[in-house]
Amino acid sequence: MTASPDREAFLSATEAFVAELADPRPGRGSLAPRAHLSSDAPRLSLDGEWMFRLSPSARTAPQDGWIQGTAASDDASSNAWSPITVPGHWNLQGHGSPAYSNVDFPFPVDPPHPPDANPIGDYLLVFDADSPFLASRSILRFDGIESAATIWLNGVELGTTRGSRLTHEFEVSGVIRSSANVLAVRVAQFSAASYIEDQDMWWLPGIFRSVTVEARPDGGIRDAQVHASFDAGDGSGRLRVEVSLEPGGSDQEALVWAPTLGIHGSPAGVEHVIATVEPWTAETPTLHEVVVRTPSETITLRVGFRSISVEDTVLLVNGAPITLRGVNRHEHDPERGRVVSLAAARTELLLMKAHNINAIRTSHYPPHPDFLDLADELGFWVILENDLESHGFEPVEWRDNPSDVEQWRDAYLDRMRRTVERDKNHSSVIMWSLGNEAGVGANLEAIAEWTHHRDPSRLVHYEGDWSSTYVDVYSRMYASVAEVESIARENDVPAPPDATPQELHRRGLPFVLCEYAHAMGNGPGGMSEYQRLIDDSPRVAGGFIWEWVEHGLAVAGPDGRRVIRYGGDFGEAVHDGNFVIDGLVSADREPRPGLADFAHLTAPVKIEVNVDGLSVTIGNRYDTLQLDHLDFWWLLETDSGVLRSGTLAVPPTPAHSSSMATLPAEARFTPLDPGRMHAVTVIARLRQATSWAPAGHVVTWGQSAVQHVNRDTPAVGGGTDPVRRTPTATADGIVLGTSLIDPATGQLLVLNGTAVGGPAVGVWRAPVDNDRGVGWDEPELPPLATRWRDGGLDRLVPRLRGISRDGDTIVVDTRWAPPMRDVGIDTSFRWCQTEQGLQLDASFEPVGPWLLDWARLGIDLVFNEQATRLDWVGQGPGAGYADTGQGNRWGRWSATTEQLRTDHVRPQESGARRGVSEAQLELAGGRVIELRAHGSDPAEQELIVTVSPWSRQQLDATPHVDELIPSTQAHLSIDVLQAGVGTATCGPGILPAYRVAPQPARLSVTFSATSR
Repeated sequence: MTASPDREAFLSATEAFVAELADPRPGRGSLAPRAHLSSDAPRLSLDGEWMFRLSPSARTAPQDGWIQGTAASDDASSNAWSPITVPGHWNLQGHGSPAYSNVDFPFPVDPPHPPDANPIGDYLLVFDADSPFLASRSILRFDGIESAATIWLNGVELGTTRGSRLTHEFEVSGVIRSSANVLAVRVAQFSAASYIEDQDMWWLPGIFRSVTVEARPDGGIRDAQVHASFDAGDGSGRLRVEVSLEPGGSDQEALVWAPTLGIHGSPAGVEHVIATVEPWTAETPTLHEVVVRTPSETITLRVGFRSISVEDTVLLVNGAPITLRGVNRHEHDPERGRVVSLAAARTELLLMKAHNINAIRTSHYPPHPDFLDLADELGFWVILENDLESHGFEPVEWRDNPSDVEQWRDAYLDRMRRTVERDKNHSSVIMWSLGNEAGVGANLEAIAEWTHHRDPSRLVHYEGDWSSTYVDVYSRMYASVAEVESIARENDVPAPPDATPQELHRRGLPFVLCEYAHAMGNGPGGMSEYQRLIDDSPRVAGGFIWEWVEHGLAVAGPDGRRVIRYGGDFGEAVHDGNFVIDGLVSADREPRPGLADFAHLTAPVKIEVNVDGLSVTIGNRYDTLQLDHLDFWWLLETDSGVLRSGTLAVPPTPAHSSSMATLPAEARFTPLDPGRMHAVTVIARLRQATSWAPAGHVVTWGQSAVQHVNRDTPAVGGGTDPVRRTPTATADGIVLGTSLIDPATGQLLVLNGTAVGGPAVGVWRAPVDNDRGVGWDEPELPPLATRWRDGGLDRLVPRLRGISRDGDTIVVDTRWAPPMRDVGIDTSFRWCQTEQGLQLDASFEPVGPWLLDWARLGIDLVFNEQATRLDWVGQGPGAGYADTGQGNRWGRWSATTEQLRTDHVRPQESGARRGVSEAQLELAGGRVIELRAHGSDPAEQELIVTVSPWSRQQLDATPHVDELIPSTQAHLSIDVLQAGVGTATCGPGILPAYRVAPQPARLSVTFSATSR
């Protein structure tokens, strides 16, 4: 049977479409890239409601009359179409499902071919156009389409796009008409381009950035580039604005106006020397309005003067060293995916500034074109990354990696050109990044060479090739502390005689940690050690936490509640689970504890308080600022609260220097002052409101060591019992005051009148995300969580060794041990009732050949009613573990139980309060359980307290926080030892100093109870 002509035409068109999706070259038909300009030329936004239909495959996508707009009105096919919002992703609007993978492609590694299972989205919009778009040249602009699009206007094919996060413009002059324009866009989820867009994020197809039509007047300004440098030697600036005009214009007609710089109608292209100008920095983001006019168009530029250089391995801007206190930022909205409004982006940046973040790496693609306007205005150092990553080739040992395959060269060059040309006028951009995790190869070298030639005013960055032969900074991700220290000191000794020119080049580069400290779940740990090296080494220019925001997606749960979901929750066959939940803020921009830690560690002022000498050392870590924009305030705090306070006079302190301030005599604690513990805190606050924070905003603080006072412990229970109460044996158990011990198990049944279970000995925690990762320092070992479970740490069982009476004290000796192992912990709990309450003196002694570290060591109690709040004296206000909590300071704190914990999307251990000397746990029934450390050594007077509605087993077994069953209990843990959390989800595990080796320990605490 012979195929019909229509059938042959359909097959021919289909095969042509499939073949084009497998073409690794750039898109075709679009105009040369240019800057994103603020122009008065007429613009028509096409954002809003379009019509949409979805096909499962390029081979089944209809070849009907939809391109001319006829299919949508055809009764036979109209039911295939439905409204959709642009910008947006179709699989977040009811058409298919999102999918998340980090490294692995969700399709076979068969470059350049996409899979047959390749959803195709057809978009259709009918619009009218006013006369300005008909009377002159017009262009149609797409700011972002994932991943490959073919575009028609009024049945005329305009071309195709490749490069999802890049702008593509098409000439529509002579095609656009006054009414009933039919714009048709066919988008493939996957294409050859997908092999170089594997960027650790959700696969979210669609037209996800704005679509506009722009009238291009004759003689208008097609493109402009600002050259604005600063000479730190004499304080002068140089300004030159290059323009290229549309046909019909003369170069002499393009005039530059900048009244604040003394420029009034100067021809474009002329260089102006401004004798004195305030430079642009992330701390002083001074922008000058520069206007370029032709008779037919005016553009407005916001210009900052700054110069970037490297001297003796040090990164300099305007001749001064800078430190990158940065984060990696993906664009993410929990409802809309990579559609982030400008208002939401501004809110993000304000939150960053408020937490001392001064740098952003746009991982791993150019952001929305308007985002950099905000970075210029508010002040951030930006590494702008190309839309490029081929990480999915790593699992196949980088075979056929496009970075080193000639047929991909044009695509690489096209992406880099579009990146640089669009954003070349932004003062905030100090480095161009070639891409991320794309291996090595000649194509990367080619785009580096092009970038150096096109824009020598900025540095070129790329991490994936450690030889660093074609870049201007040495960049690494997740290097260990030891390795960073080695790099920092590399040039302390001369290079070896046989060092190659390439090696000498690398040794002369500044060092940047483009990713470090993986902020996934409870963490990241170990940031202090990195910050020490950043502070101490001129070569280490700083780094970028991975990452800023968690990429959870919001959906309606089974009961209709809004819940957050991660990889694998949408039925993906290939996914990386909750690895996408790895930010310093939640998907809703709620700060996680790691953000406060980072803010304190990276603070631009370092404050060291010596209360004995009444002196304060103020270290100015700003890049350029003095400290006259700050007020300093001192507080004398005791365990009863703030006792006295006042202002602190700080002498002039230039950037990169320190000074000494003197505390007044009243800052010293006296024998007449109340309290058993005290410290002096010095706080640095904004003197005046800024564009990013109100006056009084706390920039940072410093605190003296906590001092202990030898005084008799006051009664905390308020009772009139004698100093000791003799234990009594009854039918219910052993009675100690208002507490009851079960003689069969040695466990408490009642604690100061409140029913209780425990205390059980605990050496395990509900694994945090980092416990589930394989640390880069221990690649041969299973994750800690696996080791702990294999070792039985999560299920210690008791064997009562005996209960005895020692005067007024009940002694309970128990061995706690895991099943299947010949190890254990011998404990001796000594209970007695004193005037202050029920006193426990516990000792722990490991038994047998323990071959793994513990997560913690302490006791667990369970109350059969909910807890409502905790008041405590210790470190706060936030949580902390052995290698986190740097944002906390000593004082008296209060928090509800909801505030105590962090509701991580995947439940895990959280909420520990460290250095606790006393605490009051309020229960829902009105009873308050009070505890006070009473060890004779000050070190024994600091406990670690964790309160949770759920047991650790419940947390561990529940995949999503919203699936935790509402609790009617309160779980109280009192630890004496607790491990850090590390950053093993990506990077090193827990550093040796923060691990808990099996060891003897003591715990001394007094319990009492009151009612509220």
